[in-house]
Amino acid sequence: MAKLTVTFGVLLILLGLIGYEAPVIHSFTALIPAAFGLVLVVLGILARTPNQKKRMIVMHIAVTVGLLGFLGTVKGVYDFIRIETGHFVAIPAMAEAQTAMALIMLCYVLLCVRSFIEARRARG
Repeated sequence: MAKLTVTFGVLLILLGLIGYEAPVIHSFTALIPAAFGLVLVVLGILARTPNQKKRMIVMHIAVTVGLLGFLGTVKGVYDFIRIETGHFVAIPAMAEAQTAMALIMLCYVLLCVRSFIEARRARG
């Protein structure tokens, strides 16, 4: 799970940097995915420990960060759906970036939950 956490963190960092460099957005708020990604990368590195208790705590913190990131970007999914149905949205690129972050975070959280369930079953 530590490698997966680092991978998803890197994806979010790339999303933030690409969003920031986009001429349409070019705002510091476009770096929010990169901030979440940086936190996930750090937590993924910390989770590479032989201490099982510490690893469990770090991974639970990481999935909580992922869930908060998902919940914070759900409105962007709604705005993206509005764009696709022909409605006006003030900053379409922001809705697209939020939707991308929401999907990345949702996939991460679901994979973590599945891993937690498998680990619990393996322990007996």
